[in-house]
Amino acid sequence: MTKRRLKIIPLGGLSEIGKNMMMMEYENDIIVIDAGLMFPEEEMLGIDLVIPDINYLLEKREKIRGIVITHGHEDHIGALPYLLPQLNVPIYSTKLTQGLISVKLKERKALSGAKLKVIPPGGEVTLGKFRIEFFPVCHSIPDSVGLIIYTPIGTVVHSGDFKLDYTPVDGKPTDLSRLAQLGAQGVLLLLSDSTYAELPGYTPSERVVGETLDHIMADAPG
Repeated sequence: MTKRRLKIIPLGGLSEIGKNMMMMEYENDIIVIDAGLMFPEEEMLGIDLVIPDINYLLEKREKIRGIVITHGHEDHIGALPYLLPQLNVPIYSTKLTQGLISVKLKERKALSGAKLKVIPPGGEVTLGKFRIEFFPVCHSIPDSVGLIIYTPIGTVVHSGDFKLDYTPVDGKPTDLSRLAQLGAQGVLLLLSDSTYAELPGYTPSERVVGETLDHIMADAPG
């Protein structure tokens, strides 16, 4: 009897800031999570941007069921205009993220024929053997989500980029209760954002930024 195997391959974004992209493969189905770019280092003269290596995906493009996007920052959507013409698969995201993707694709004349699908926070989509639930997370851009990915061998949680802000500007904190439910049910694997996790302390609420700007404007002459 053949042992069932879930293959997870990061194509960028690990131990680096930018170029976030990951793929999951189970039997004849592949899903891709995010497709970001990275801006070049100072010594990379003549290079405008860096995108993930998608040779593996090109070899198995017939298995790809879609690209799922967690939020609209450049390091998560910036590579789409360069990759989509080669892959031509549906893109699933929240409404604001879809709008940002549309702008990026239009700038590069890649919007025509693009298959953009909106999934609201809390919504689900089934792509082959994968059932994906979008759960809301707080981040520095609205309409950000993490992903609960139900696979034939267990549940995988992909946090996306997130912060624990209990008083976010948009009133939509990370859905910790949903994560607690998942923990009680059992999770096979957690793939978590860990940016600056090695630093002590905590990240203050972005409400502080608004208050600080109010003080600066109030004290400004003129």
